[in-house]
Amino acid sequence: MKKLCLFNPDHDLALANWDASYMSPASARKMADDLALLPVWYAEEGTSVLAPSAYNLAFLKEMQQLFPLQASLVTEAEVFSGIRALLPWGWNISLRKKLLNLGIAEEVLPSLDRLERLRLLSHRRQAVELLPRLQLDASFCGESVYLQDTEQCRLFVETKDRCLLKAPWSGSGKGLNWCKGVFTPQIEGWCARLIDGQGGVIGEPIYNKVEDFAMEFSSDGQGQVRFVGYSLFRATESGAYDGNWLMADEEVGCHLSAYVSVSALHRLQSRLAEELSSRYGTSYEGYLGVDMMVVKVGAGCALHPCVEVNLRMNMGVVARLLYDRFVVPGRTGFFQILYFSKDGDALCEHDKMKADHPLILEDGRVSSGYLPLVPIHKRSRYVARMVIADKMLEPSLLHGGATSF
Repeated sequence: MKKLCLFNPDHDLALANWDASYMSPASARKMADDLALLPVWYAEEGTSVLAPSAYNLAFLKEMQQLFPLQASLVTEAEVFSGIRALLPWGWNISLRKKLLNLGIAEEVLPSLDRLERLRLLSHRRQAVELLPRLQLDASFCGESVYLQDTEQCRLFVETKDRCLLKAPWSGSGKGLNWCKGVFTPQIEGWCARLIDGQGGVIGEPIYNKVEDFAMEFSSDGQGQVRFVGYSLFRATESGAYDGNWLMADEEVGCHLSAYVSVSALHRLQSRLAEELSSRYGTSYEGYLGVDMMVVKVGAGCALHPCVEVNLRMNMGVVARLLYDRFVVPGRTGFFQILYFSKDGDALCEHDKMKADHPLILEDGRVSSGYLPLVPIHKRSRYVARMVIADKMLEPSLLHGGATSF
């Protein structure tokens, strides 16, 4: 069976728009082009990755000399009807139309009804409903409400010193409104537009956050969802993704146990596998992640068990698979997606990182140093990379700018 994997980072934007003819912003299309080869690092053996051949083919051949990468590259012109399985970043109706236009057989693609179901399951209201089912004892915390008219929004904002309003569907770091107890006309208009277009607004208090992390899972589409690992990540002040720590799963658990008990983490993992199997197990096949937080509460810490549910491939899974497949056990590092605003800046940063952190390999795994995960050239704006060391890196070593996707 021929499998085709592709990176479509505009997926969350396409969910919000929900038009088969949707065209994402130029920045999202540029990101998809620059990072098209990223799936070779997590694809299964025998999978083809959809990407332009310019720069990508030479880079893939170079990486295959260093690492046991089993994926091949296929361009849009080479896609053929023999493809029997598709593995996108996420499914939506505009992607379905694009793949049909490329010649993919319709019977291989999910039906429109199934995509409608997946869209509803990707709604942030799912996390609102799931949260109380995961608050297992007093060591857990969290509040999230679904607001369906502007008066509910006003009451929520005006009864909180600080709060966050979220669009039901939006990209990482997008569709967020940070409020400080005043329901301004601008906030009211924003809420009214979302209620009219997406049905409601998610309201949450702002927490004194200590750590961002996630539990990552895989659904077989037959009713079984299993835990595949932790993701310890960093976000910007605006909520955009800023990168993942690369470390053994046991080390992430040990790191988190400084704030919450190992028992609480294990019980949450088991409960989540049950809840996700019930909610998504027969409707969705693929990776999914549940974002969480450790927050300060009084003199101690508590665990917020469900900030977001990402019903798609995500950077936390990429980081987990990168570490498990390509990093020497015991080493730590950082995985990033970076944005550069000018041509040439990414290439300059690439040259500096190669000089400052030379790559050292042991038996096809990174022992230390800098590794670009996609080709970098003069016109690159988006970059995927990792840096590995024998101890946890200081954030000051990590140059560049964070990005949303």
